[in-house]
Amino acid sequence: MCANYTPAKSELLQQHFMVAPPDSAFPGEAFPGYMAPFIRPPYSDSVPGDRACALGMFGMVPHWADPTLARQTYNARSETVATKPSFRHAFRHRQFCIIPVANFYEPSYETGKPVRWEISSADGSPLGIAGIWEHKQDGPNGLPLLSFSMLTINADAHPLMKRFHKPNEEKRMVAILAPEHYDDWLHCEVADASDFLSCYPARKLAAHAAPRVPRSAHQSSLLDE
Repeated sequence: MCANYTPAKSELLQQHFMVAPPDSAFPGEAFPGYMAPFIRPPYSDSVPGDRACALGMFGMVPHWADPTLARQTYNARSETVATKPSFRHAFRHRQFCIIPVANFYEPSYETGKPVRWEISSADGSPLGIAGIWEHKQDGPNGLPLLSFSMLTINADAHPLMKRFHKPNEEKRMVAILAPEHYDDWLHCEVADASDFLSCYPARKLAAHAAPRVPRSAHQSSLLDE
């Protein structure tokens, strides 16, 4: 599960993902309902190697839904993505995408209370998370709206990701793609999608506690400078 992450910055979109960044600015942290970059093929008949970056809402908004649904559809379980009403159209039509992230956050309950942890690549490079995207013609203010959801997989046996979320709950993690599989994922057939949705090796990830600083404390530190 992932409800909060840091989108890859514009320079990393160019250097690592080889796409031009979106024309509009995007926030430094993304939460459900926020606009953030995602990568998809530019056309339905494009060939591997063709990639385009656009801004979309973090949280799937199908054509029949209100954008507030994004608060519930930011993650899609790989086991049910083909049948759930919010996701099945995008999945069955091979609307696969990559969500470029610098890091993402998960809650750890090892102290007895939820503590936010930051997970990133062990070598400092950005991560590409497998996702699906959707298009709603009549979005906010009558303008078209793009949206996306991260695909998740079971992580009960993952050495790192099993440490997160509440005790006695199923452990989940986002499906992280190896860079050499980016184009294959964007252009794969529905029947082959599961081949890309496996647990990313723990040795390639780094994690540390990163509690959120209360706004009042942040403001106080600024006043003391």
